[in-house]
Amino acid sequence: MKKIVSLVAALLFTGSAMFAQTPQREEIANQIDQYVQQVISTWKIPGAAVAFSLDNEPLLIKGYGVKEVRPEDGTGFRGIPASDRSVASGGVPGVVNTPGEPIDENTVFQIGSVSKSFTSTIMGQLVDEGLVKWTDTVKNILPDFKYYDPYVTENMQLIDVMTHRTGIGGQVGTYFPNLGYDREDCYKMLALIKPAYSFRGAYQYNNSTFLIAEKIIEKVTGKSWEENLQERVFNKVGMKSSSANAEGYAASKNVATPHDYRFTTVELAKAQFPELVKVAPETKGEIVTLPLYGDEQALYWLTGVGPAGSINSTVTDMLRYAQMHMNNGYIVDKVYAKKDVQGAPSACDTTRIMSEKAMRKLHQGVTITSQNDNRTTLYAQCWFVEQNNRYRLYFHTGTTWGMTAICFFVPEIKLSGVMLSNCEMGSNPRYAVMYKLIDLVMGLEGKDYNKEYFDAYMASNTSSWEKNHPSKQELKPALHPDKSLVGEYSKDELFGDAKITKEKGELYISLGKKGYKNKLVHIDGNTWHFRSDGYAFPVEFSFDEKGKKATGFVVKFPNGEENSIGGWVRK
Repeated sequence: MKKIVSLVAALLFTGSAMFAQTPQREEIANQIDQYVQQVISTWKIPGAAVAFSLDNEPLLIKGYGVKEVRPEDGTGFRGIPASDRSVASGGVPGVVNTPGEPIDENTVFQIGSVSKSFTSTIMGQLVDEGLVKWTDTVKNILPDFKYYDPYVTENMQLIDVMTHRTGIGGQVGTYFPNLGYDREDCYKMLALIKPAYSFRGAYQYNNSTFLIAEKIIEKVTGKSWEENLQERVFNKVGMKSSSANAEGYAASKNVATPHDYRFTTVELAKAQFPELVKVAPETKGEIVTLPLYGDEQALYWLTGVGPAGSINSTVTDMLRYAQMHMNNGYIVDKVYAKKDVQGAPSACDTTRIMSEKAMRKLHQGVTITSQNDNRTTLYAQCWFVEQNNRYRLYFHTGTTWGMTAICFFVPEIKLSGVMLSNCEMGSNPRYAVMYKLIDLVMGLEGKDYNKEYFDAYMASNTSSWEKNHPSKQELKPALHPDKSLVGEYSKDELFGDAKITKEKGELYISLGKKGYKNKLVHIDGNTWHFRSDGYAFPVEFSFDEKGKKATGFVVKFPNGEENSIGGWVRK
């Protein structure tokens, strides 16, 4: 710790003079508190927590709602009972709370992809220490690295890895962990994925490339990503309630239960495979929020996604992290009451986490992600950088199975904040809170983002519901008997073998190295489905000429990965 005074302190708080014509702090805090409550009520969010700071001093830190909303019948999403605390695909006990237990400022949530900025923070520190350079090629650090394109294998740089411009399509590889594949498996699978666009030719958001970053961090430090995370970020920033992976989440004492969130009906949301359920034509869709229990919590995926999205934290911890980024590498532990002639604090205690030069590099926009007449948004190293005609905003969202997050800061007005929620409510409720707070602090006549976003959400989902109503589905019966599927199938050493069995009248599929066993259910024609670690995977079978025996099958992924990795064939 050291004291920073005079000119330095004045530079730290250059935005303070802007507040002479804005509402007082207490009024801002009250208004945003009411607005958060309004957003939670409007969107039917079970629970959330927020933490905001202004001039490096807390403005509002508060929990809302409850950790778990449980239906009267005691079952949650997909009809799984609250009593099921096992996670079949990970072995880590699932989280279950007493219904109605309130969320507070110390409740732990999964922060999803906000975790990426932690990985980039570690990498920035390594650059600071001269252990790596942003222009280093991956191959030079990791001799075993292999990409689909040999040219990319030899020329991909660290900066490419961190900014989503490697040629891999959006979210490709995200669902591999749900099948039981670990980080090492997913790292090797990168060599099989055909590029969706030219190297450095576009921005395509994905999680898989951060396994490369993890490998680099571990190679140059001799420590795991988790160890670096704890020592370089959690300990230095003072994030005492934060952890990583499924084990950290499940071990937290004050932790929220994840909830599914979608526009549907309770009946469909509780069905194992909604495609097979028909409802009356006049049935209206609505927002349905149900707790995730057992395998649906996808805790194996949480660990598998690792450096791209596996951190668990509280808003209290995350506010310190947001402040550190806003301050370009240091934490303001205490702001002294004494004011200078301009009304800004004249001194403060700080803790330096990394150099300003390294931090500014992390915040430097690399690729344009969107642009219109009044706003340009770029992607930096794990931060979106929005420049509009009023201010520059840095933010990142995060989503896991049943939880969402947003972390943001606006340096020119010394505003930083975070919002964490225990449901997959989408980005707009979080954006509504963030933009409203900025308007309040800047004294702008802002609009009602909550109403605008919610009206658009309801209009879009209502229209989609009417067009794709379950009662209108016409599914074809199975074209082949169950016994034609039973047997053993092979693929390769990386993906492992598969086996389909029939037990007590039900089909089961065991797939991958860990041999996770899941029920295989017919959906339509030659298509079956199985659920694994919170996700439903369609399976399409091929048959011999007589149709008496399946010759192989392909597991369908949401981003078309099967086109690169192929399928399994009967032994």
